[in-house]
Amino acid sequence: MAFDVKRVSWREWLGLGAGLLALGTLFFPWTVLTADTATPDVQDAFATLPHDDVVRSAWHSDFFSWFPPFVLLLAGLAVVLFGQVRKVRTSGLPHLWLVGALGALLLMIIGWATLDWVFDSDQRAFLATAGVVINPGVGRYLGLLFALISIAASILDIRAARTESRQPRRRS
Repeated sequence: MAFDVKRVSWREWLGLGAGLLALGTLFFPWTVLTADTATPDVQDAFATLPHDDVVRSAWHSDFFSWFPPFVLLLAGLAVVLFGQVRKVRTSGLPHLWLVGALGALLLMIIGWATLDWVFDSDQRAFLATAGVVINPGVGRYLGLLFALISIAASILDIRAARTESRQPRRRS
């Protein structure tokens, strides 16, 4: 069976889109250092630091930042490429998609919980003493949003696959 773009469902396109957009978030800030409550001397020193030391993309953060978007992209590609094969769809492709999206979400949550582990204990102690706070950046929020969209689309696709498996097979 040849691949036909017209046979890709909107749910599958949504999954691929969520994966591609999640991949795009890798270039947004994922970890941001702020020094709002620090003394003026610390704020001045903080302002002189290179931008990449203060605002870090997923590439300069940790595994839990850059890996989950790739999982979402891989799941999105799989459902678009293999979603047209009825046997694959009814055998559990939407379920596999859900597991992948939930896995990506879990990795993002772990990354959020271990946000300050990007820095070693000495650096964390120094930053805390200086009044510098380690915050999540916009990339983390967007990545989380796209993971949730992928989860919702996979649940809808599971329901559609269940309906498809109950219908008699049409011959072309």
